[in-house]
Amino acid sequence: MRSDLPTGTVTFLFSDVEGSTRLLHELGAKRYAEVLAEHRRVVRDACVANGGVEVDTQGDAFFLAFPTAPGALAAAQAITQELAPGPIRLRIGLHTGTPLLAEEGYVGPDVHRAARIAAVGHGGQVLVSASTAALLEAELRDLGEHRLKDLSAPERIYQLGESDFPPLASLRRTNLPVPATPFLGRKAELREVAEMLRREDVRLLTLTGPGGTGKTRLAVHAAAEVAERFPDGITWIPLAPLRDPSGVLATTAQALGVKERSGERLSEALQEALDCKRTLLLLDNAEHLLPDAASDFSLLAVANGPVVLVTSRERLRLQGEHLYPVPTLAEPDGRALFRARARALDPSFEGNGVVGQLCARLDNLPLAIELAAARSTLFSPEQLLERVAGHLDLLVGGRDADPRQRTLRATIEWSYDLLDSEEQRLFRSLSAFPGGCTYEAAEEVCGAQPDTLQSLLDKSLLRRRDSESGPRYWMLETIREFAAERLHDAAEDTQVRGRQAEWCCVQAERLSGMPPQRHLSDGFGSLPDEYDNIRSALAWAWESRRDDLGVRFGPACVRYWLSRSLFSDASDWLQRARPTLSSASSGAQLDALRAAGVIAFWILADTELAEEQWKRALPLAEELGDRDVIDWVERMLAGVAWERGDLEAALPLRERSLAKARASGDRTRQAEDLHWLGEVLRDLGRFEEADAHLLEADALYRDLSLWTGVANNLHSLADLALDRGDFAKAAALYQETIDLERKHGGSQGSRGLAYCLAGLASALAERGRTEDAAKLWGAVCAAEDALGFRMLSFERRRYEQRLAQLETTPSWREGNALTLEEAHAAIGHLA
Repeated sequence: MRSDLPTGTVTFLFSDVEGSTRLLHELGAKRYAEVLAEHRRVVRDACVANGGVEVDTQGDAFFLAFPTAPGALAAAQAITQELAPGPIRLRIGLHTGTPLLAEEGYVGPDVHRAARIAAVGHGGQVLVSASTAALLEAELRDLGEHRLKDLSAPERIYQLGESDFPPLASLRRTNLPVPATPFLGRKAELREVAEMLRREDVRLLTLTGPGGTGKTRLAVHAAAEVAERFPDGITWIPLAPLRDPSGVLATTAQALGVKERSGERLSEALQEALDCKRTLLLLDNAEHLLPDAASDFSLLAVANGPVVLVTSRERLRLQGEHLYPVPTLAEPDGRALFRARARALDPSFEGNGVVGQLCARLDNLPLAIELAAARSTLFSPEQLLERVAGHLDLLVGGRDADPRQRTLRATIEWSYDLLDSEEQRLFRSLSAFPGGCTYEAAEEVCGAQPDTLQSLLDKSLLRRRDSESGPRYWMLETIREFAAERLHDAAEDTQVRGRQAEWCCVQAERLSGMPPQRHLSDGFGSLPDEYDNIRSALAWAWESRRDDLGVRFGPACVRYWLSRSLFSDASDWLQRARPTLSSASSGAQLDALRAAGVIAFWILADTELAEEQWKRALPLAEELGDRDVIDWVERMLAGVAWERGDLEAALPLRERSLAKARASGDRTRQAEDLHWLGEVLRDLGRFEEADAHLLEADALYRDLSLWTGVANNLHSLADLALDRGDFAKAAALYQETIDLERKHGGSQGSRGLAYCLAGLASALAERGRTEDAAKLWGAVCAAEDALGFRMLSFERRRYEQRLAQLETTPSWREGNALTLEEAHAAIGHLA
């Protein structure tokens, strides 16, 4: 162990030469060697003068350590100033931490963090981490938060001096997960996978290997390494929670924010959204969806633009597929991983030669090593080797089984056998949650107790992550599969999965159900975190012939499906539920028919099917004496008549509904019915009556503080002004609607903004601002395709008659390339 290296709080300085290969060609070998030698002298002199120590040097890169942050900054400043007149331009990064000093040198994430900070900079630029900046009195320029290629949490980075440089080469437009532990070893594999992803001929790359070999970690870090090749973003799409192979495209579309349009296949919407995009799609854990999902992977890979990276225990067997079998860890990396994980539990852990034997016995599988290291506080390496080796020798798999897979399975089983009976029971039960769960869910469904749950966390069989709704507990997929097998072997799966499915359904009903008086809102609470569990529960209900439960999921989820544009999930439910509706109880059948009508109307654009479902619901509601639902269905049928353009039929239905609302004294219902009746009167050309009804609705909505209703109604008033030819008033009302939605966080989002911009474009076109109108209309047309919503026919005809002639103009094409927000910002003042 080196005695000259500073200990305790240490500030690291990393530097390397920008464009060294280019400089070599420009200067020639002899001259380049001279300037490189001078650069080394400058760096070493500054290091010694400011109390630093040279830890390592490789090629033209330096790794220095300083006992104080000011000393490190002074060295960086001296180096930069002295080299400024010459051809050498250094990237320098500073970071402060408390690393462990071991025989092999500094150990810990702070070393990697300092190197990564230097790597995102430019020649002549000195970058400083937040931990270092806190120890300095120098004036630094705040460059904001950045994700680095080590995929750690965002780091706030500062710059020494006020010089302007290009944007940092940090990660942008990615949802790659933040690893819980540093990425160790695998330098050769990381380089090889990154090189494959940079090749123009590689459009589909599959990382294969048995569970526990670290395919996901390698894929995620390789994706980060090549981020500069994918300026349109890197999207991580975890497939482990998915049970139905047909859901691959829907899951991918959800991750990308691609929404399908009625009458258009999701595959077409995805191909259109990905066309000519330089993006990387990382589809993680695909093996359980094969071979059925293989064609969907192929579809994504042949789209003109994206590169598809897949992790799977088996290859996809697709034309054009490139394979990279992920090996187990090299022996030094295996030992380093065990020591790092053991030191995370006990910083004094040193280990001995037995650690190498133990890792070799575990075939240097990352997951197996991590599970064994989690026991290092209980057993010495010798005891671990004895217990693991003895247990593995008892397990003999089939002749065709991969021995590494047998080793991993044995390691998980060994960990499982060390649990007491209550820990084993909880471990098995938690496998019912593919998307992880909250403590409350574990308690209710699995009978979890705090101490037992904590014990599973301590043993690395369960992991924790934070979410907006609080802590969630989850398992690595390989471990969850083992737990699920044990649940089945214990004959507990039907009971536990049944409780889980019931719990999921109740949560969806509570957070997203559609009672007659539920108002528009995007507030679904924790439902997004539970949706993988809900998908799994719904699939289990159909597979187990629990049609009664499967039918309940439709009305429980329909608002969420509509809000998040999960059109495929909604359509699949409708297809599965329709044949079973007649066998459901009257109440369940009534709710399901209502939901079926909503899906048919708003997603399939099938007014006949919607009308059929809602008319079937009427006698059931009458049989149950549910007047609220009867009124709701009648109001929906009035909407069918309005959408078909049968205004004479819609009018008496709306008038009758308003009369009932007034008689009931329900002011919210009155506001809604006034709004809907005002729209029918407006479209009939009865403008004065429409204006009176819409203004009365506006007053009620505002008095009740129902801001979504206020926004919807303002838009209808704007449409009325447009129809009456008062274009200045129309433009002002559309803008007021936009401002109100933004102020109150309205639920309409991009869909509501598109309606307002379409109206605004119409008003501007009528006032002679055709270029601005065309730009807005182009953005709206693009948004319909990209977001996948269906603009109601009456609304679209109102705008189209004023704007259709502007399509394909240069301004329209310019707007077609903009987001709705960009187009709105681009038109300037409305006056």
